[in-house]
Order: sequence, then C-alpha cells, then structure tokens
Amino acid sequence: MSDEADRSDCVFCGIVTGAVPCAKVAEDATTLAFMDIDPGADGHLLVIPKQHSADLIDIPADALAATVLAAQRIARVALSELDADGVNLLQCSGAEAWQTVFHFHLHVIPRYRDRAKDRLELPFEPGHPADAAAIAERARVLAAALETTSLEA
Repeated sequence: MSDEADRSDCVFCGIVTGAVPCAKVAEDATTLAFMDIDPGADGHLLVIPKQHSADLIDIPADALAATVLAAQRIARVALSELDADGVNLLQCSGAEAWQTVFHFHLHVIPRYRDRAKDRLELPFEPGHPADAAAIAERARVLAAALETTSLEA
C-alpha cells in the first residue's frame, strides 16, 4: 500500500474526506463515484476506491473488484439515463500510460454518435495488426510468467 505521505497530497483522498469538493454520483462503503472535471464526453465520471492505492498494481483485489462492480452499475445507468450509445472504461497505470492522479481510478465514459456530446477520439488506429511472430512471443513470455505468479502477487 502507498505510504501516508502519498495520501496527504492526493486530490482523490481529499475528495473522499470531503476536503475537496466534487459532483458526487454514487457512494458506498468502499467506493466513490464523481464527475470528471475535464470530461471527454457528456457524463464522463470517475470511480475510485476510498482506500488509497496508487494504481492497478497497488490496489488490493477486494478493492479492485468493488470499484469495477460500481463502475459496471454506473455504466448501465449512464447508457439508459443519458441515452448514451456505448461506454468506455479506461484505467491508466503509470505516467507513461497517461495516469495523472496517482490514486487508482476508473473512468466511466459514456459514448455518443453525436459529436457535440462526445469529444474523445481513438488514441490509436486499429486495423494494423502487428507481426504475428512477435505477438506469439509476447504471449509465450506472459503465459510462462503467469504460471508462476499468483493473483495476490
């Protein structure tokens, strides 16, 4: 788990304690959902565990499961109540993966055909498969490592 110093200057921990305001959407014993202040689409929100964890690698399995289940529940409601045409869940772990707040969070992003409601664009161009041998080698390396790694590692 991240140390206390990480928590003291974490904006999301401030939101959990009420020291930082937010537009709250949902809350339960372990998670909090609130609107993103820089939305990529109408209804873009964040779901966080209340307990501080820096990223996907740091978060305990039970907090991860609770956060994902809360995001799923909210995504269902966003599809029906906001008339969204789809939804993305986005999780960024590490600065090179676009993480800017180092408290685990899931972006729940309703998606719309109407571009006035949806400003996000796909960050890469699909339809350009990589070398099959390179893909197979990465699969082999990961599969071999996973055989000796527990879910709790």
